[in-house]
Amino acid sequence: MPSILIVRLSAIGDVVMASPLPAALRSRWPGASVTWVVEPQAAPLVARLPLVDRVVVWPKSQWRSWLQSFRWIRLGRDVIRLFRELRQDSPGLALDLQGLLKSGLLTRLSGARERVGLGSREGSHLLMTRVVPRGGDNRLIGSEYRHLAQELGLEVGDFRMRVGLSEADSQAAASVAQGHLRGYLVACPFTTRPQKHWVESYWAELAPRLWERYGMRLVLLGGPDDRAAADRIAARAGEAVDNRVGETSLTEAAAVIAGSRLMVGVDTGLTHMGPAFNVPTVALFGSTCPYLGTGRENTTVIYHDLPCAPCKRNPTCNGRFDCLTGITVDEVLTEVERLLPVKGASR
Repeated sequence: MPSILIVRLSAIGDVVMASPLPAALRSRWPGASVTWVVEPQAAPLVARLPLVDRVVVWPKSQWRSWLQSFRWIRLGRDVIRLFRELRQDSPGLALDLQGLLKSGLLTRLSGARERVGLGSREGSHLLMTRVVPRGGDNRLIGSEYRHLAQELGLEVGDFRMRVGLSEADSQAAASVAQGHLRGYLVACPFTTRPQKHWVESYWAELAPRLWERYGMRLVLLGGPDDRAAADRIAARAGEAVDNRVGETSLTEAAAVIAGSRLMVGVDTGLTHMGPAFNVPTVALFGSTCPYLGTGRENTTVIYHDLPCAPCKRNPTCNGRFDCLTGITVDEVLTEVERLLPVKGASR
């Protein structure tokens, strides 16, 4: 088979969860080249995967901007550019992991003879030659991608998530580590929806208690939009926090996670990198529960299975977010100490 195309455009967490697929594909077809189609924000993660030969970036936001500003010629040129990139290696097999109309159209434009859609909807099933219903054990991280691999007859014995890092990423993480002679812990408190956030005051209480137990500060990671919330947490937590929110690229943040002693995070793409790097991880879920197990003994998920959970994008609690406010700092500390036993580590 000369070429395989993977279409998983977003989000960052799903891209990380789908990262075992290139290795599984290359294990069955060693001579195949693998191309991944992705949106810009997740492209750096894919570009550094060792078994991905080529990355095709679909600039969705840029296309929307050109469309809204009536820049038809510019848009048309980029559509042609993307069309040529999709067909450059004449893919024989294309996998639509997103299962939406937009991903289905890109899969169809690739010209692949065999087009397999995972749980295709929004009419995208009409663009596929085969549809694999979403399945697998949803208690396991990335179970739907493992399920697809099994349906394709791929080997899934070592179906581990992977995150590729550059030397520059590692150097950026090393510069963070220089300020933490005893090592550091990581917190990933931020994501796209408020019903997935743990309480800010809880983070501000957790950091000093970790500092007291382990003598290690809590490095906060997140994007530029999270700075205000991070500043509030840091102001309350004082010296126990090293606030790096908005200061690292996506892959630099990944490298910081890889070098940490332990991570605590909510349901966000950065948190899923903990198991990928085999870093002890405490994941806090509420309105979503994408998995309860990761195949890693050093990862634990705290999830209160309330009658209204998981509500996903439709909370019914009038903003109380009981599923997450009910997770106490003591509960998190208990899981942290189980994964990282205290060894006389007070300051």
